[in-house]
Amino acid sequence: MFEQYNDILTVDELCEALMIGKNAAYTLLSSGQLKAFRYNRVWKVPKQSVIEYIMQQSKLA
Repeated sequence: MFEQYNDILTVDELCEALMIGKNAAYTLLSSGQLKAFRYNRVWKVPKQSVIEYIMQQSKLA
């Protein structure tokens, strides 16, 4: 899953992967629903966190 992405995604890549807009992405990040961190002012999203979020939301995990 998501083999075309690096291990750390940017917000733009997150939007593309989840097919969501930037406002939705920033809401997920700031609420803590999606585990990520900020380096300076830039969000960094581990690919594994995206996979875990999808599994949790789809009730597959």
